[in-house]
Amino acid sequence: MSNIISTSKAPVPVGAYPHARRVGNLLFLSGIGPRTPDTNEIPGLSLDKNGNFITFDFEAQCKSVFENVRIVLEESGSKWENLIDVTVFLVHMKRDFATYNKLYAEYFTTAQPCRTTVEINSLPTPIAIELKCIATIE
Repeated sequence: MSNIISTSKAPVPVGAYPHARRVGNLLFLSGIGPRTPDTNEIPGLSLDKNGNFITFDFEAQCKSVFENVRIVLEESGSKWENLIDVTVFLVHMKRDFATYNKLYAEYFTTAQPCRTTVEINSLPTPIAIELKCIATIE
């Protein structure tokens, strides 16, 4: 049995996919980025009319993506501590990894999921980080 999960408390997906899908006692989250659920804005980012950065705060994006993951987990009947695998997509590893790694250590003090971090060329919106997660549901 599988259940499709969507919530208005998390950012709207940028395509035709749910926030998460439950299969047995596993929860598979779609890629979750840092956009805010209420305004769809990207924390710490403002762009000029040509798409160039005016302001960029990667730490704000990290904190927001972690919060969005937490929201989807809780709305799905799981919790932060139930994360078992996290794949992190960064668009600029050299610039952002140290900040990400520091914040990750702060947010994942008790939860210790497996983790993979990869650099990619871009994401569908001008975000700098996205997480793809698997968790359990008790």
